[in-house]
Amino acid sequence: MCNAPDCDHTSDRRQYRGRNWPGPFAKTPGRLFGVGGVRLYQLTLSGFIGNSCRHLPTCSEYGYEAIARHGLWHGGWMALFRVVRCGPGGTSGFDPVPERLATRFAWWAPWRLWRVSSHKTADTR
Repeated sequence: MCNAPDCDHTSDRRQYRGRNWPGPFAKTPGRLFGVGGVRLYQLTLSGFIGNSCRHLPTCSEYGYEAIARHGLWHGGWMALFRVVRCGPGGTSGFDPVPERLATRFAWWAPWRLWRVSSHKTADTR
């Protein structure tokens, strides 16, 4: 957003009510707990496990961003599925967290998040 005195972006903000707000993420207890857990892992266990992730960003960075962006429920499932995909015989390469989730990703169907990626989940509305 620009800082010009004659500029009004309030109409842009109304369309992002809900979990897919693209700006600063709400500090809900679930997000703080999830992000704190990932950060604790990064500071303690990650050094012992080593740099063995086959994706970019790494799985812990992906989990951190997914939970911060989409909340503990969706982001946690996305992070779990990403860690499973990183195992032997899994995928590799550049796989960023999508900015918004499509409407087909309902809270009661976390298995649909198995193959989520940024270029497949954009809402076309």
